[in-house]
Amino acid sequence: MRKWLKKYRDERKLTQDETAKLSGISRTYYTHIENGTKTPSVEVAKSIAKTLQFDWVNFFKEGCSFKEQKEVG
Repeated sequence: MRKWLKKYRDERKLTQDETAKLSGISRTYYTHIENGTKTPSVEVAKSIAKTLQFDWVNFFKEGCSFKEQKEVG
């Protein structure tokens, strides 16, 4: 789980659904991103970061999600 992402969302007092809509993605996709089961594209990372007001590169500082690591390995 990306606790830091939930923290930014909570600070803005937004639900997952609201964050997704404002970012131009589905709630399901956003939920996967927040849970850490999906890593967003650069475009989506920038959109979420703009919505929640943080630096989009935060998504890529932690490395791949667990699922992606399993697919690569």
